[in-house]
Amino acid sequence: MSTLSTHVLDAETGRPRVGVPVRLERDGAVLASGRTDDDGRLRFAEELEPGVHRLVFEVDTPFYPEITIAFRVTEGHLHVPILLSPFAFTTYRGS
Repeated sequence: MSTLSTHVLDAETGRPRVGVPVRLERDGAVLASGRTDDDGRLRFAEELEPGVHRLVFEVDTPFYPEITIAFRVTEGHLHVPILLSPFAFTTYRGS
């Protein structure tokens, strides 16, 4: 089983993005949801089965209403952060 956390950093302000709604999905079903905390972080309590999952961030920038990141769960803890600006974003597998 695997665990999951995420982090949203606003590149324009250089600060964490507080209160971003985030959904965790698999096969079209919502497994969990929450909002980023005062440090822009969210840890999901659910343990994840192997397979493809999605994180949907409701970022509401001038260009992106939401960002969806699909990723494959294998084992261990996964950290999937995003670095966000009004017209771009990037992500990576964190630790």
